[in-house]
Amino acid sequence: MVGDVIATAADISLLVSAEGLIRTVMVNPHHPSFGQLSSWEGRRIEDVLTPESIAKFRTRSEALEAGRGSVAVELNHSDHHNFEFPVRYVLHRVPEDRSVLMLGRDLRPIAEVQQQLVAAQLAMERDYETQREMETRYRVILDASRDPMVLVSMSSGRIIDVNTAAAMLLGGVRQDLLGAAIAQEFEGRRRGEFMETMANLAVADTVTPVELTARRSQKRLLVTPKVFRAAGERLLLCQLDPAEAAQPVSDELSANLARLYHEGADGIVFTDAEGAIRGANEAFLNMTDSSSLAAVRGRSLADFLARGSVDLRVLLESVRRTGQLRLYATRLTTDFAGQIAAELSATWLDDREEPLLVLVVRDASRADTLRRPAPQPGAVDEPVRNVMELVGNSTLKDIVAETTDVVEKMCIETALELTRNNRVAAAEMLSLSRQSLYVKLRKFGLVNKDE
Repeated sequence: MVGDVIATAADISLLVSAEGLIRTVMVNPHHPSFGQLSSWEGRRIEDVLTPESIAKFRTRSEALEAGRGSVAVELNHSDHHNFEFPVRYVLHRVPEDRSVLMLGRDLRPIAEVQQQLVAAQLAMERDYETQREMETRYRVILDASRDPMVLVSMSSGRIIDVNTAAAMLLGGVRQDLLGAAIAQEFEGRRRGEFMETMANLAVADTVTPVELTARRSQKRLLVTPKVFRAAGERLLLCQLDPAEAAQPVSDELSANLARLYHEGADGIVFTDAEGAIRGANEAFLNMTDSSSLAAVRGRSLADFLARGSVDLRVLLESVRRTGQLRLYATRLTTDFAGQIAAELSATWLDDREEPLLVLVVRDASRADTLRRPAPQPGAVDEPVRNVMELVGNSTLKDIVAETTDVVEKMCIETALELTRNNRVAAAEMLSLSRQSLYVKLRKFGLVNKDE
């Protein structure tokens, strides 16, 4: 019974003779992580201890011999069949045979917690050092920057950081400006009105600076805002520029061009090098029955061309080769499956990192109706005209199956005219190989003798 009590009172219990031999090993049945240690019985205690623990055990045994009562010691066991594990023992001397009863508590859970704490502490130290490094870089870059910048909290409207260049323009020092309300640094501005104005300007498609007068320095400044979010808080970065040193935001020409873009009768479209729409004016939105600019931005221009990608490829190839393209006749497709006749003029802007294609789209539906002449003897009648309009929408094989060689010749001539005699594009528009197109050109006498 005493053995069971001892076994369950401690995680591991050893009874060691006066000669240092392990007589009994008792493992707590509720703590099976030690495994079977019955092989220790009959061995010397030093055989199952690490070298540094042997010296500690001898020292504590001498103290126990001196009559100091129970003695506590932490030992590390090492065995060939079990991994190394630490145990905290309390040594008790048995008076009858001078043997030692060792009641141990497994320290591995505590050691694991300590290791986790040490790892967490090291991680915090690394994060702290990284934060200090980033803060130092931020501070050096902000102070060394020649651009005056002020960092404002959107929730409180107060300055949380400002560099030296901005402090000089505002007429104060950094220590005095930190924590001050940004609206009070400009004349005639209230906090709510100022923050709302800055927020609206920052989210606009085209950021335009607002001209203000600094209260301390009485300087006219141009404030350009930018809103961003950091650590869940919205911040406002205000870039300051002297009004007299800044270039005029818009002159008469740019103002007139802006009005032409927004109020002009012809559609104006900007696309990237692949034909994806970057911007369009109100006239183009009206032609295509689009609800807003957001509904067309990012879409391919081919979505609005009757011949789709065929028209787009012809446009891109021609304008890249010559730089400009005028009066390209096609039909526009609206968002509601309608079609209108249109003439396109294109300009290729490649003097930048990302080239742009600028298109001027003119509604030619009324002009197309007025230009149609009255039927004359020998003129092309309406069925043949309808066949000509199928070029690009159907293959040449399907068209020729219902028409004559005359119509086939007219289709080829129309394709060459649309592509400005680009025979590769014309062959693609007619779904012909290049060799087949040349055969038909020779058939109808549309090639020079030199060719």
